Amino acid sequence: MSFSGRKVHVDGQADDRAADCVRLRQMRGHGSKFGRKKEEAIAALLTQRNLEEAARSIGVSPNTLLKWQAIPEFQTAYREARRSTFRQAIARLQQGTSAAATTLLKTLIDPNTPASVRVRAAEVIFNQAAKAIEIEDIEARVAELEQHVEQTNAGYKK
Repeated sequence: MSFSGRKVHVDGQADDRAADCVRLRQMRGHGSKFGRKKEEAIAALLTQRNLEEAARSIGVSPNTLLKWQAIPEFQTAYREARRSTFRQAIARLQQGTSAAATTLLKTLIDPNTPASVRVRAAEVIFNQAAKAIEIEDIEARVAELEQHVEQTNAGYKK
């Protein structure tokens, strides 16, 4: 679905990828060698299905867009925009983890759920719990190492 050139998701939230590129343009400031058309190209590459549609949407040829993709400054800006988009998507998924956990637990205890599905839910719960313990252990070890490095560095400063 589209609304004013922006995709609208089923939950009604607008797609922020194009907005990221607007912010990118604002960050670069006036007078930058990075032109408005290239900024529009980045937004189009993030929102269109393929390079041809992206090029068409901003009024350039696909060959021009391919040439721009070879420019280091364009590559850097495009990579930043993709990372920003990805971070937003991950944050959105993280917002749904509570509902996902609830769904898994309900599935696990529902007697009407087929046994194979309940076993799979149990497996997912165990795997995620094990990963969480591993991460906590690693975080504790890193904290100990950081503390040791700080103490060692403090000893050398004396």
